[in-house]
Amino acid sequence: MNYLAFVLQQGPDQEAVQHMVMAMMAILPLIILVGIAIVLIPFWFICKKAGFSPWLSLLNLIPLGNLVLIYVLAFAEWKVVPAPQPGWIPQPPYPPQPPYPPQA
Repeated sequence: MNYLAFVLQQGPDQEAVQHMVMAMMAILPLIILVGIAIVLIPFWFICKKAGFSPWLSLLNLIPLGNLVLIYVLAFAEWKVVPAPQPGWIPQPPYPPQPPYPPQA
């Protein structure tokens, strides 16, 4: 950080500017790939769990495609069956009753 302040005070040196641009060109693709993975991976799993093709998550790479995907997921009929709700299970009486005597 101090180096950047020193460069800006002294005026741009052509060689220093080239080094900074090369460093940015090396780091920027990695930042872009991480950002794409942060968005695509959750949408991949959401589409798969909703019963749609996970490849629909690639719509996020197209400008405004993420809005299309959100509306498809929000208003489409999902192809999954909801989990059955457990019924009421009666509790055993308290205190436990002794077993009945054997009958002849």
